[in-house]
Amino acid sequence: MKRMVKNVAWGLLTLCAVVGTSCSDDDNGGSQETTLNLVTPEFRAYVNDREAEQPIPMTGLLDVYPCKSGTSIYFGNYVNDKLTVFNGLYAIENGHIYAGSGRKLSLPQDSYNLLYWGTPIYDDPIYSTPEIVNPGLSLDADLSSLYLELRKNYGEETYHPVYDLVYGLEETNVGTEDLSATLRRVVAGLKVTVTNKDGSVIASDVSKMEVCIGGIAEKLNFFTAEPVNQTKTVKFELQRSADGKQMANNTVMLFPSSDNPQLDLLITLTSGQVITLTQQLKETLSADTRLNLSILLGDMIVGEESGSFTIQADWHEKSETIEFPVIN
Repeated sequence: MKRMVKNVAWGLLTLCAVVGTSCSDDDNGGSQETTLNLVTPEFRAYVNDREAEQPIPMTGLLDVYPCKSGTSIYFGNYVNDKLTVFNGLYAIENGHIYAGSGRKLSLPQDSYNLLYWGTPIYDDPIYSTPEIVNPGLSLDADLSSLYLELRKNYGEETYHPVYDLVYGLEETNVGTEDLSATLRRVVAGLKVTVTNKDGSVIASDVSKMEVCIGGIAEKLNFFTAEPVNQTKTVKFELQRSADGKQMANNTVMLFPSSDNPQLDLLITLTSGQVITLTQQLKETLSADTRLNLSILLGDMIVGEESGSFTIQADWHEKSETIEFPVIN
C-alpha cells in the first residue's frame, strides 16, 4: 500500500507549508545558545489502520513538536546548538527516518510531551490540490490555543479539501526511551463517482460537475486534533473520464463532519444553467473513515431542468441508497 518518498526535498518543503511552523527565522527572538549535552533521538512511526490487525509502518512526512512535560507549552528544538522555534521535520519510509532527510530533534535529556502531525503517502491517489491555514508558532506558545483551519475558495463561502493528516501525542523521556509513535488519522475521506443508470456517455450538455459537502469542521485543535465548528461547506470538482461515461474525483480529505451532512451535486450545463440536487447523507464523515459514493443519474430533461439520481454508499461495510426526486 505504501510507496517510497521519491523527492524528499520537495516533500519537506511541502510539509513546512502544511502543518506547523514557517520555514523562516523565529520572529519572536526565541533562539538561545546552550552548553547542554543534547540528544538526537531515533524513532519509528506507525499509523493505526482499521483493516490491519496491528499498526502499519508509516511512509510519508512527519513533524514533531516537543512540549514541556505534561503540558501543551511548546519547548522548541535546538538547531546548531541554539534553541529555536523550528520543530523536528522528517521524511519517513516504512516506519523509519529516511536517511539524510529533514531537520532532526536535538534536545536536552528530559521528559517531553511530543506532538506529531504527519501526511502519509499511499499508492491510492488523492485530491492533488488540498490547502490548509496553519498556525504560527513561538517558543512557550500554548499549542492548545492554536488551530489548523480550512482555507476558503477565492471569492466564495466554500472551502478547499485538506491534506491527509495523522496525529499523535505521547509523553516520552528523550535520551532514555526508544521513540515509537503510533499515529491516528484525524480526517475523513470522500470519493464520488457519477454515472448514468444505463451506463451511457454523460451528456455533452454537461460542462462541469461539482460536489459541495456541508457540516464540515472549520478547524482542528492543534494540540488535541479535536474538530471545531462543524458548519462549513467544502467544494470540489469532478473530472470526466476518457470514455465520458463517468465523472469522479480522487479521494478528497475533509475535517470530520456533523451528523448526516448535506450533499449537493452541482451540474453546470453548457448554457450556463446550474442544476442542484441535494440530499442529507445517512452516514457521518468521521475521522479515519472513507465514504465511497456512487451517484447514478436518471433521465435528465435539460431544457426543463429536470433529472434524478440515486446515491449508493459503501462505508466500512455499510451501505445506503438515497433517492432524488425529479426536478420539475
